[in-house]
Amino acid sequence: MTDRLSAQLLLTGYAQGIFPMAESRESTQLHWFDPAQRGIMPLDNFHISRSLAKEIRRADFTISTNRAFRAVVEGCADRSETWINGPLFALYDDLHAAGYAHSVEVWQGADLVGGVFGITLGGAFFGESMFSARKSGSKIAIAFAVDRLRQAGFTLFDTQYITPHLASLGGIEVTRVEYRSRLAKALLQSADFTAPDVPTPQLLVQRMTQTS
Repeated sequence: MTDRLSAQLLLTGYAQGIFPMAESRESTQLHWFDPAQRGIMPLDNFHISRSLAKEIRRADFTISTNRAFRAVVEGCADRSETWINGPLFALYDDLHAAGYAHSVEVWQGADLVGGVFGITLGGAFFGESMFSARKSGSKIAIAFAVDRLRQAGFTLFDTQYITPHLASLGGIEVTRVEYRSRLAKALLQSADFTAPDVPTPQLLVQRMTQTS
């Protein structure tokens, strides 16, 4: 338990396989978590359903990266119960400014309608949260995030836990031992989240259906 956590200490925790969460929005303290079963999204087994592929091909949205990082975090916290509190907002801002925290945004015109954000170390992407303000908004964001991670050379997409939403996209659980083995390998690799171009929706679906 801690109410004073620096950005560097947070990164150290991630590198050791643990992550912080708050009990509520109002809480000033953070707790470290190290679940026995860890959620991951296998980058070579992302499941794009026919309905999601159709939604993406419709291309009635635009995608950006790191254009509205804080707004994505706020969107993720805008729910009745959230583990993102004030100290975590500040830490995420610090990590974003330092180049460790990134977001993928989904827009309809000038409106932010979906997004996902996470933290990067080596070839590991630690997914923090996602939100949706339109049909499939978060799924579209994750699809473009997974494609970006693949193209950039990442090998681990940590989702912390598995929800039915993530499981429907191909997310699985692995043991703590298996997770830390994958993490150790990923940390030795080099990857740049900002390097790839944003693909067209058609190209994304083509790449996803070839590998899923």
